[in-house]
Amino acid sequence: MNTATIRQHLHNYLDIANDKKLKAIYVMVEDELKESITEYTDELKAELDQRVAYYLDGGAMVSSAEMGQRIQAIRKKRK
Repeated sequence: MNTATIRQHLHNYLDIANDKKLKAIYVMVEDELKESITEYTDELKAELDQRVAYYLDGGAMVSSAEMGQRIQAIRKKRK
């Protein structure tokens, strides 16, 4: 069974598992969950808010395809 299938099975199971089993699973991964929590600085939050406001006000955006091309061009220059 591949990882994507396992992940889907676990997602589905967590929706129906009883409280006792959910708590047991949580205890097994609790430390990893705490380590993976991302905390954003006030500076980053302000920057993200500014970018959202720019977008909502009709600011010019770059498509993902265009951004991919730009990134590839930068990578080629670095080589």
